[in-house]
Amino acid sequence: MSTSRSELLRWQFDLVWSLFDYHLERLREEDFLWEPSALCWTMREDSLGGWVADWTDVEPDPIPVPTLGWLTWHIGWWWSVAIDHLRQRPPRERTDIVWPGPGDGTVEWLRRLRHEWLDTLTELDDADLDLPSAYPWPADADLTVAHLVGWVDAELMKNVAEIGQLRLQRAAHDAVS
Repeated sequence: MSTSRSELLRWQFDLVWSLFDYHLERLREEDFLWEPSALCWTMREDSLGGWVADWTDVEPDPIPVPTLGWLTWHIGWWWSVAIDHLRQRPPRERTDIVWPGPGDGTVEWLRRLRHEWLDTLTELDDADLDLPSAYPWPADADLTVAHLVGWVDAELMKNVAEIGQLRLQRAAHDAVS
């Protein structure tokens, strides 16, 4: 049996998504802004009712622990920009990515991004995967669309593991409080 690179990348994404969906189905609204540490990055409501991510252009030391809200915004940011690149749209700035807030709105937003990603992947064949891609690395890195798609799978897997761990930690914390 032969599997194309496109099919393999899609299979890998579906596997990662199944792990993510397991946690998405179990998230509660109060999980999103729970602060697991005194030093954390989260989402903060602005004066207009929108949400702003904690951020600095220079990575702090130590790195703050992200909240579930921050992680879901972060996924939405890099994933939206990855889709922009593959769809040949002008990539959005970090501050242009709107986080829907804690709860079902964010879960639905991430599920919509999944569908847009799947539509994008469906349009790619193995020849498309060989085209150059300058996201998320420098343009002179000499990497391809296949690298970008593989990076999305890896980045999503990392963020899903972080979300899962935070969800479990919050549940354990609540159980003994």
